[in-house]
Amino acid sequence: MDTRLPDAQKLRDSVIAVPPLAVDADGNAVREENAKVIRHITSGGVSHLLYGGNALFYHVRPSRYSALLEMLSELTDQTTSVVPSVGPAYGLMMDQVEVLREFDFPTAMVLPQRDIVDDAGIASGIRHAAEKLGKPLVVYIKFDRWLSQRSLRSLESDGVVSWVKYAVVRDDPSDDRYLSELLEVFPAERMISGIGEQPAIEHVHGFGLGGFTSGCVCVHPSQSQRMLRAIQADELDEAAKIRKFFEPLEDLRNEINPIRVLHDAVRLAGIAETGPLLPLVSPLEENDLRRIRDALRQMSGDAVAS
Repeated sequence: MDTRLPDAQKLRDSVIAVPPLAVDADGNAVREENAKVIRHITSGGVSHLLYGGNALFYHVRPSRYSALLEMLSELTDQTTSVVPSVGPAYGLMMDQVEVLREFDFPTAMVLPQRDIVDDAGIASGIRHAAEKLGKPLVVYIKFDRWLSQRSLRSLESDGVVSWVKYAVVRDDPSDDRYLSELLEVFPAERMISGIGEQPAIEHVHGFGLGGFTSGCVCVHPSQSQRMLRAIQADELDEAAKIRKFFEPLEDLRNEINPIRVLHDAVRLAGIAETGPLLPLVSPLEENDLRRIRDALRQMSGDAVAS
C-alpha cells in the first residue's frame, strides 16, 4: 500500500472510497471477498480507501483488530492508500493506536463519539491518540458544532490533523455557516466532503474542499471518479448528470440506512459476497433488498457515457 502521508495534491487525485467490510458468519473478515471489493474500486481509477462507518469499524472486536489491519495492509499495491479507523471510545482508541503502531498505514481516522464528550475533551483525545501514534490523524466531523473552530485551529497548529472529513448533513449544502467557520482556520484543500456524491458539487466547487468520500463509488468507481474530475474542471453540468446517476441508490441509503444499503448493494451488484452485517446493525428486509436490486438495474441502464 501507499504509506505516504497524504498532502493536498494527493487528496485531489482520487475520490476517497469508504467500502463495506466483507465478513463470514462469525464476523471474521474474509480476505478474498475484501480483495474483490478493493480490485473493483481500484479498477475505476480510485486510489484512496477509508475503512470507517461503512466497514462497521465501530463494532470490530478488539481481539480481531490486528488481524484485520494486517489483511488490509496486504491487499493493495503501492499506488493505493488505506486508512483504517480507531475509536470512537477513548480507551478503545488508545488501545487500537498501540496496535496501529505495528503497521505503516499513512494515517487513521478517529470515529466520532457523540455521547459523554465535550469540545475540549474531543480535541484532547485526538491529540493524545496522534501523539501516541506519532502521526497526524483524520478528524471526522459528523455532527453540527461537534468540534469548535477554536479547537480545530489548535489541533491544526499542533500538527495532529492529517485531513478532515466533513459530513454534517444540511438541507442545502451550499448554506453551511459551520463549514464556513471551520474553513477560516483550516485549509480547504485538506477538508474533504464526507457525504458522498450528493453535496459534492457544492462542497468541492462552492466551498473549495479538496475532494469527497463516497460509498456508492464502491459500486460504480469510474463514474464517481469522473464526477470528481468534472467538478475540478468546472464542468458542473457533467458533474450534475453523474450525481443524478447515483440518486437511485443514494435515495435508498438516505431513506433506509446508508451503511446497511451499501453493504447489500455491493453484494447484489455481484462485486463480492459481503456476508452478514456485524451486530449492533441488523439485516435488511426482503422488500428493501428488492428495492436495491431495482436501483442497481436502473443505474446500469442510466450509466453516463464517457
